[in-house]
Parts: sequence; C-alpha cells; structure tokens
Amino acid sequence: MNISAATSADLPALLEIQHAAFRAEADQYGDCSIPPLRQTVDDLRADLATKTFLKATDETGQLLGSIRAFEKDGICHLEKLSVDPAHQRQGCGAQLLLAVESQFPHAIRFELFTGHRSEGNIRLYQKLGYRTVRAEEISCRLTLVHMEKRRTQPGTAS
Repeated sequence: MNISAATSADLPALLEIQHAAFRAEADQYGDCSIPPLRQTVDDLRADLATKTFLKATDETGQLLGSIRAFEKDGICHLEKLSVDPAHQRQGCGAQLLLAVESQFPHAIRFELFTGHRSEGNIRLYQKLGYRTVRAEEISCRLTLVHMEKRRTQPGTAS
C-alpha cells in the first residue's frame, strides 16, 4: 500500500469511495443526508486546496481510500477517513491515520469524531491511541463520539 498526496485527477474516484464508505454509515442512522454524502467534486477540490489530503493506493495504483486534516492552534483535526468498502478491515484506515498524523509534527493533539453506532471506527481509533473525550447528541438517532489522541513526545504522534 502506498500513501501519498491526493491530486485533482483523483477527486472523482475518491468521491465515489467516500460516498460508498459513508453510505454504510448513514444506513446505520437512517439518515442519507449526512455531510460526506452531500459533498461534490468541487467540495473535495476546495479541501484539496486548503487541507492535507492523502490517498491510499494498492500496488497497481488503484485508489483505496483517503483522509483529510488541518491544524489550528496546535490541534490537528482529522476528517472524512474513507476506505473503499471492499478494502475495509485490511489496515488501510490505520495506515491513512498514521500517515496523516506524521504530516503534523507540531500538533499537540489530534481530534476526530464518529457516530456512536460506528463500533468498528471506534475500535480502530482506540487501537491507535485515541480516547473518547465527549459525546454530542445531534438527534434522537445520532450521537457523535469525539475522540482525541495527545502527542506524548515532540515529533511523534503516540
């Protein structure tokens, strides 16, 4: 697996992967209007211009997934980790998370969120050192689980 910066040419395929990955999430909550499903290629293009946007590819160059992040006030905000459903639970998400963390050597903390029913996501994040810091009730069907990982040594994400 190779992790590298996404390019404008990647965006249509990465949007398809994002939609496929988040459709399964949306189904758990009975809400197909979640922001990742409403995004367009133009939205991804804006993210590409303003955020760190990494992609994962296999040995043949096939796109497997992506992640976006930005740093503000020493906090790295991780967004929209998306892995093609056919390649989930094979380490791609973990590699994307670790790779994007390494892009922010001065961040003192990494933050992300997921839905409360997204048990696989929560397990992955916990395995990588994230801990739940708060829950935010969005609706009777959705509670966001906010998680963070503090940097323990300068220049590392662990």
